[in-house]
Amino acid sequence: MADPEELLTVAEIASTLKMNQQTIRNWIDTGFLPAIRIGRRVRVKRSDFDALLEASYTRRPERSAGVWDGEVPTPLAPDEHEEREASPPDASGDALEPEPDEVAEKPTG
Repeated sequence: MADPEELLTVAEIASTLKMNQQTIRNWIDTGFLPAIRIGRRVRVKRSDFDALLEASYTRRPERSAGVWDGEVPTPLAPDEHEEREASPPDASGDALEPEPDEVAEKPTG
C-alpha cells in the first residue's frame, strides 16, 4: 500500500510561514490554499502547500526586465561629441551625392 500523503494543520503552516493562523484560515476560505475539511477540523495536503510556495516564489530574472532592450551607446568624451557632429551622416565618410533635380546647371561661358 502506498504511503498516505502528509496532512498539515493550520497551526503547522502558520508556524512554518511565521504568519497568523487566521491568515491561513482566510486563504483556505477564499480557495487560495486548498484544504480538506473533516467536521470542524481542517487539513492541508503537503503537496498543495508545496505548490503554493512554489507558485509564490519570485526569482530574479537572469536579465533585467527594463524598458530598453537595445544596445547601450558608448559614452563619449566632450571633444568626441564635436567630431561626430562635424562628420557627415554617411557611415563611409563620403559626402552624399545630391539628387538629380537638386543639381543646378552652371552657365558655361
